[in-house]
This record gives sequence, structure tokens and C-alpha cells, in this order.
Amino acid sequence: MAAVHTGVMTSFEEVAAPLRSELLAHCYRMLGSWDDAEDAVQDTYLRGYRAFDRFEGRSSLRTWLYRIATNVCLNAARDRGRRALPSGLGTATENHADPADLLTAEQWIQPFPGDRDDLRLALVAGMQTLPATQRAVLLLRDVLDLPAAEVAEILDITVPAVKSRLQRARATLDDAAPTPEDIVEPDAPEARRLLDTYVRAFETAHIELLTEVLRADATLELVPNQTWYAGKDTCVPILIEAAGSPGDWRMDRTVANGQPAVTAHLQGEPFGVAVLDTRRNGIAAITVFAQPSLVTKFSS
Repeated sequence: MAAVHTGVMTSFEEVAAPLRSELLAHCYRMLGSWDDAEDAVQDTYLRGYRAFDRFEGRSSLRTWLYRIATNVCLNAARDRGRRALPSGLGTATENHADPADLLTAEQWIQPFPGDRDDLRLALVAGMQTLPATQRAVLLLRDVLDLPAAEVAEILDITVPAVKSRLQRARATLDDAAPTPEDIVEPDAPEARRLLDTYVRAFETAHIELLTEVLRADATLELVPNQTWYAGKDTCVPILIEAAGSPGDWRMDRTVANGQPAVTAHLQGEPFGVAVLDTRRNGIAAITVFAQPSLVTKFSS
């Protein structure tokens, strides 16, 4: 019995391990949290391992695991409130002296490492506004390209319901996604130049460098603060105050959510991650996640 058990485990690990990274991205899109996505993938693999001896091969193993992962995420989404960025919770403030309400760790969207442009922060935030089943339909149909009948079976709904929910989900996300011609990929020279400017501005406490490349309509979000800021004139005083003195900040360049990003240390201590929305005419948004543990996670 032990030998059979070991054989099943080895077989499952061999065929399932290569799918872990894409399942993690899928669960992140569903849940908006790197931590929750890792928990969901762990649960998916545990369930898959336990049921693998009953897998009949009527669909691919990939589809079978996505079915498990999607249902794990739907259960998690029902048990937890939706995550959001501050810009999804209320209007921007123009007064940088306003006290900021804080979001709990379970309320805000986390950044995610990697250069996949289908994980851009605005897109993931938009997905969190969708009902969980709409979110699942969108991912299974548009990302996995599964037939509507198979999606209906996975979610236990009708094919017309799949088509209706997909149409509504697409309409909602059309407003969140930037136009393709406006996106600057993180490895493009222009994106690297804007990221370098951001790093120099903070490491030298010379925010004037950054103001030159901020768009007039730029936004600034300082998670976990619920307050957020819109417009260069409103954002700049916050950035100047945060910059401190030369040498206070050390930043390492990285990529998060398919966007240029940095891991930041403040006075030698891990601080968090900043993600830039770089466009052809400058930086459109800065989202700072003040969570020291993210520095370690992005560096591992």
C-alpha cells in the first residue's frame, strides 16, 4: 500500500509541478492576493493529489487542476471580502494633511512578481469588482479559452449564464484596461528610464527629478492608507515629505504585475514595494505597498 501511495504521489508531482506558476497566477487574478493565491494553490495540489487515482483523463490534467483551483478560489472569495486598491474605495483627496484611514491586510490587493501584462494592477483591481463567478467565467473563457459548455460544467451554471456573465465581465474590464498603444512594457528603454528617474529621485531626495516625468493627472496610492491622491500638484508634496534626506532610501529594481517596480529599504530596513504605471508620456500612477515582508518575497 505504501509503495502504491508513493507511486501515485510521484506521478502526480511529475505531471502537476510544471503547472504551478500558471495556477498561481490564475488564483492571484481570482483573489487579488499573492498570499491567498499561494494558499489556494497549495489546497489545489493537496486536493489533486488525493483525487489523482480517480482522474479518468476525460479532460487534460491542466483543465482538471484549473477546475479544482477555480472552485477553491470561489470558496475563498465567498469567505473573504473583496480586495481593492484605495482608488477603488472612494474619491481622491486634495488635502495631503488629511488623516488616512488604514486598510487591514485582508482588504488590499497585493502586488505580484513577474512581467505578465495580463496581471497589471489596474486589471487585477478591476477583476476584484466583479462577482466571483463572473471573474471565474472571464478567466476560464478568455485566458484558458475553455469552451462555454465546459465552463458551465465547472461552475455548475448554464451555457447562457456563462455567455451573459462573460459579456458583463468584459464590459466592466474594458474601462479598467489602458489602451495597448499607451502601455510601455517594463523592459522597454522608456520604462527603464522612468524607473531610473524614480530611483534617483528618492535615493538622492531630489523629487524635482520625478516631477519632470509625472503626468499632470498622475495618481499616488500609499497602501495600506485608504486615502489616495490625484493630480501632480497634489502628489508632489506627499512625495517630497516621503523622500526625507539623501541616503534614507535604497531601492532595487524589479518587475511587478507586468510593470516597472522597486523593492525599497528605508534607513536600512525593508519597507515595501512600489509599482509604476509607465506610459509613453510619463508616469501615470505610483502605487506603494508599505509591507516589509514583500521585500523578502520579491527577493526570494
